[in-house]
Amino acid sequence: MTKLDAVNAEILNLLQDDGRMSNAKLAEHLSMSETPCWRRLKRLEESGIIEGYQARLNRRKIGLGVMAFVQLRCSEHDAVATAEFQRIIESSPNILACHNTTGADDFLVIAVARDLDDYSAFVENTLRRLPGVTSIRSNLSLREMKSSSRLPIMLGET
Repeated sequence: MTKLDAVNAEILNLLQDDGRMSNAKLAEHLSMSETPCWRRLKRLEESGIIEGYQARLNRRKIGLGVMAFVQLRCSEHDAVATAEFQRIIESSPNILACHNTTGADDFLVIAVARDLDDYSAFVENTLRRLPGVTSIRSNLSLREMKSSSRLPIMLGET
C-alpha cells in the first residue's frame, strides 16, 4: 500500500477537479519541476490509486431524465446464479452502480433511463430477468441535490 504524503494528496485533489490538467500545469500548481511530478503521477496510476480518467457528463442534457435507486432482494446465492447476476448487471448500460448491501435487501442499484416508459422497460427486460430476484423496490429521484465522484483524500492512508 502506498502512503499518501501531502504532495500526492494535492495531486489527487487537483486531478479530481480537472482530470485533463497537463503535467506542466500540475507541476506549476505544486511548485515542483515536471519530471518529479510526472513520476509521482505515474506511481499513483501504477499503484491503482488512479484507476483512469473520464469526462463527467450531465445526464439530463444527454436525455437521461430518470434516476432510480433500486433495492433488490434475492433468494439464490449460489455461484452460478451470482455469476449470471453479475454478468447482467455489468453489461447493462442503464446501471451506474450496484452494491451488495447489509440489511433486508441484498443489492442497491443506481440506474438511469430516458423517461418513465424507458425505466419501466428496463425493469421488465433487465431487473426482472436477474436470477433469484424476489423483490424489486424502486425509489425515483425527484431532485438531485449533490452528485459527485470526488473522494476525500486522507493523508497517510490508502
